[in-house]
Order: sequence, then C-alpha cells, then structure tokens
Amino acid sequence: MAYKIDNAIIKKDKKGKITLIDPSNVFDNEDAFVAIKSDDLITIQLLINGILNNDFKKWREIKSYSNDESLKTLFVHLGYSKEDVATLLKEF
Repeated sequence: MAYKIDNAIIKKDKKGKITLIDPSNVFDNEDAFVAIKSDDLITIQLLINGILNNDFKKWREIKSYSNDESLKTLFVHLGYSKEDVATLLKEF
C-alpha cells in the first residue's frame, strides 16, 4: 500500500510573484500552502510508506542522528542501499 501526499508546484518568478501549478485542482479551495523541495517530498513519502509497511531494515540501528544531517541520510542509517531506494521509487 503506497501513501501519496497531495502536492502541487509553487513557482516564483524573478519579480517574486508566486503561481500555483495544480492541474488536478487538489488545492482549489485551500487558503494556505507549504513549500517543500521536491526531493525532500519524495523522501518524506518513502519514509511514510516504510513506516506504514513496517519495512525498516535496521530501525534499532539508529544510535545517533544530527539535526545538521539531510533527511535523505535517514535511508543510510536505516540500512537501505541505493538499489533498495531505487526499488522503493519504482513503486510510485
């Protein structure tokens, strides 16, 4: 079971004007939005799916994690290889 976070693109032009690109009109009646980098959004979706599937390879192996580290390094701490992450991405 894959979990998908509703998302759209927020585009900012050189003058600072922000445009919402939402072809499916998911956010048609929303007043406020949060901007998240695309790769962080994908990482969050993969982590949520890992939690839902209880699929972490080395959950107890995370002994230390610094707030200075990228969210993406959690996959390394959880024991995933590049091939494992590629397989997870194919599920989308």
